[in-house]
Amino acid sequence: MILEESVKKEVKNQLETMKEPVTLTVFTQQFECGFCRETRTLAEETAALSDLILIEILDFIEHEDRAKSMGIDKIPAIAVSAKEDYSIKFYGIPGGYEFSSFLEAIRLVSTGNHGLSRNTLDTLKTLSKPVHLKVFVTPTCPYCPRAVILAHKMAAASPLVKADMIEATEFPELANKYSVMGVPKTVINETVFIEGAVPESVLLEKILEAVRA
Repeated sequence: MILEESVKKEVKNQLETMKEPVTLTVFTQQFECGFCRETRTLAEETAALSDLILIEILDFIEHEDRAKSMGIDKIPAIAVSAKEDYSIKFYGIPGGYEFSSFLEAIRLVSTGNHGLSRNTLDTLKTLSKPVHLKVFVTPTCPYCPRAVILAHKMAAASPLVKADMIEATEFPELANKYSVMGVPKTVINETVFIEGAVPESVLLEKILEAVRA
């Protein structure tokens, strides 16, 4: 068990705001996957707290085609989706401070209430090509959830945006590739980088910069 009983009660109360069913698709592997078991357990324990949360456990190797179709390229991974896929994903266990990002993603997908400004929505409609947000985090970073949640809101608001949380210590090769010296760090389309948790307007500006690159 990962979630304590007191935490389960609080989570159950938070999930009461859900409107539509949400599916947690967990990609894991029996061997050679750090935190796969913990990630699966966390997803299962969370799903058990609401009748509106469905869970699907898939082996990354056996369901390779499904993983590719969903854009999953590493494990452990959790895709959060409803009737439509908002391209909201978690790579690595969403534990510690990131558990709040996980719960917010579930509520976001279930309700569709992203809360973004009208200017942001209008600007997102002008996007001419896909945008991929990769937000590197660690479970002990109190500022990281702000960056993850904002990225996921952008993905929920635009079909051209997809957003990933990536736990840096579980994927050191990626952290090294993108020179992640501190978190949160957001990588946009491999060309634009943001250090720290920034306001909505700043992320939007950086998204436009990446699209123009």
